[in-house]
Amino acid sequence: MPRNPGGTVSGFKLLSTPDAPTITGVTTSIGSASVAFTAPSDTGDGAISSYVVTAVDESSGASTGGTGTSSPITVSPPAGGTFKIRMQALNPYGPGRLTEYDTGNVIYSGAELYSWGSNDRGQLGDGTVVYRSSPVQVGALTTWSEVSAGTSHTAAIKTDGTLWAWGSGSNGRLGTGNVVFHSSPVQVGALTNWSQIAAGRYHTASVKTDGTIWTWGVGGTGQLGDGTVFNKSSPVQIGALTTWSQIACGGIHTVAIKTGGTLWLWGSNSNGQIGDGTVVNKSSPVQIGALTNWSNVAGGDLHSVAVKTDGTLWAWGLNTSGQVGDNTVVRRSSPVQIGALTTWSQVAAGAYHTAAIKTDGTLWVWGGNVIGQIGDGTTVSKSSPVQIGALTTWSQISAGSVQTAAIKTDGTTWAWGFNGNGRLGDGTVVSKSSPVQIGALTAWSRVAKGPMADHTLALYGVV
Repeated sequence: MPRNPGGTVSGFKLLSTPDAPTITGVTTSIGSASVAFTAPSDTGDGAISSYVVTAVDESSGASTGGTGTSSPITVSPPAGGTFKIRMQALNPYGPGRLTEYDTGNVIYSGAELYSWGSNDRGQLGDGTVVYRSSPVQVGALTTWSEVSAGTSHTAAIKTDGTLWAWGSGSNGRLGTGNVVFHSSPVQVGALTNWSQIAAGRYHTASVKTDGTIWTWGVGGTGQLGDGTVFNKSSPVQIGALTTWSQIACGGIHTVAIKTGGTLWLWGSNSNGQIGDGTVVNKSSPVQIGALTNWSNVAGGDLHSVAVKTDGTLWAWGLNTSGQVGDNTVVRRSSPVQIGALTTWSQVAAGAYHTAAIKTDGTLWVWGGNVIGQIGDGTTVSKSSPVQIGALTTWSQISAGSVQTAAIKTDGTTWAWGFNGNGRLGDGTVVSKSSPVQIGALTAWSRVAKGPMADHTLALYGVV
């Protein structure tokens, strides 16, 4: 669950020497804390020349500091950390009184939203229809918590539980009740209980905090799951259950997990991507098998992939480029286990390729590779998982149409594959067959693409 963004923390408890600087408030924003204080009435040994403010990380003991002569003074605490504030007054005779205050568990939280790549329908949300080859911030807010990329639209959730969308509005995919396109975020309804979002080619799905599931946009192959094949321009509830826990969208199908660990799919099934052993479309959710140990799912354009709680990896659907990963190019209409390992933790699916991270932090990709989207330095497709480099520091993965993006444990973002319209975000339009770092920032928490998306969204900060 996302934590509340920044804000002002006050009511500090003096833990040491009296007559020292008194902290009156701490206001946090991404990567910084502004410390307000009042000077001591007793200056001790001579007039105070300056003050030193230090943010001390509670868990690691690491600290960062700032110096000033008046309130407020800004420091840069570790992003996402819990920290205490210390102040020291300096006088002509050296360090003065040191005061530590109990800051009431100051936690920096909240994320800025950035986007890059194709923007012909305003899907970047920056108020233009100009493509961007480097990340651009969407507004100035630090309250974004969830984001997903469709083919030419974007959907996102803020920390207050409100739902927002932008880009192409055709077929109602934005959920705003019309088919108008927007190049800046617009709120979808007034509710504040949205918790998870996913976007497919032309439809969108979301789970609320009450465990209900809602969909909108194109419904021609049953991908909305409401028992019809009609488009919907506003969110419609799928059934009456309150036990949905995870949602993902393929190109024209939808994947979900319930709180009991059961797996459900619906929509297009032309290549067996639903996984029920048939190639017949389904307009309502159908359970795949009877198992209750599914934990993580992703939808590709025409295939699906999932991880079980035992760490095994499973995939099914279209396999012409080896995207299923079972060392064949044979279509699968039911889940097949990929190898025998039990160390898979996270999956992502693009148009014709698949990516995954293991519990040891290694990165693996397979499937179509005509433009280097696997990231192994070649353009040769692979029908089984191949490790990308030897690093063990990968933490989050996302796959687009012919690109892949990932975040490392150090908070850096990396991308590779096709780079038309700057969709990698490295400031160029040159395709890359190996991971390249996007900028120099180190507090990225989430990167999001879609199985047919040519743009990328990323959250900078803590979610």
